[in-house]
Amino acid sequence: MKNIVLIAICTLIVTVGYSQNRDAKQQKKAERREQINRMISQEEEGAIIFQKQTVFGVKLNTDGYGMFLETGRMKTARKSNLYSLEIGERKHSKEEKLSTITGTYLSNPYIYGKINNFYYAKIGYAQQRLIGNKGNKNGVAISAIYGGGLSAGLLKPYYLKVAGRQGNSTADVKYKNNDSIFLDNPGYVLGSSGFSKGFGELKFTPGVYAKTALRFDYGRYNELVSAIEVGLNLEVYSKKMPWMLLQKEKRMFFQAYAAIEFGKRK
Repeated sequence: MKNIVLIAICTLIVTVGYSQNRDAKQQKKAERREQINRMISQEEEGAIIFQKQTVFGVKLNTDGYGMFLETGRMKTARKSNLYSLEIGERKHSKEEKLSTITGTYLSNPYIYGKINNFYYAKIGYAQQRLIGNKGNKNGVAISAIYGGGLSAGLLKPYYLKVAGRQGNSTADVKYKNNDSIFLDNPGYVLGSSGFSKGFGELKFTPGVYAKTALRFDYGRYNELVSAIEVGLNLEVYSKKMPWMLLQKEKRMFFQAYAAIEFGKRK
């Protein structure tokens, strides 16, 4: 008799536990189904709904160009967290290309007074806040983006190819207070030494940046990102960046930019 009662109690415990576990699973499924239905409804109303997105962009700054890779995770229907990596080059507004013709040979153009190429690499965090739904799948969603991060200023010596003292010899020269080559005697310069020259001598300067922007997503399908972004960017470095002779060195750089972006969501 005791064995029968013990078996009955164990059976009851197992049955109740199984029933509660099943009810919990069914509740989770119902909540998940409700969430999916809500997301579908929001998407039909023009909201951009996703769990994760990956975006590649090419941007044109008022002082150069760049490209970036961005990943994003949705937090709410209107807010997402963005993480980005960007690289690019800054161009000085006073840069002027000159060419030298030696006999019948046209050398590489060079930039008068330039002493360094200014590249940058940035890693950052931003928030994207939806401020205007598409209205329908053929509309345009408008988002505000604001954030910042760390910036690395990378200076590469700018080499000139100059005529040698003997015969047809040439030499590659970088700036070492030799103004007579970089400023006073352009006829002595044959041209620039080329893009790859000087990469082994990159100098790193740390900095920070902040940006704010508007993103216009015109993609027809929610799974794909097709957007244009316009914004403002401020970079501040730990020291002044020597860039061009006869121009004021700066450590703070302010730019406007426009970018075209492509990617996917899931």
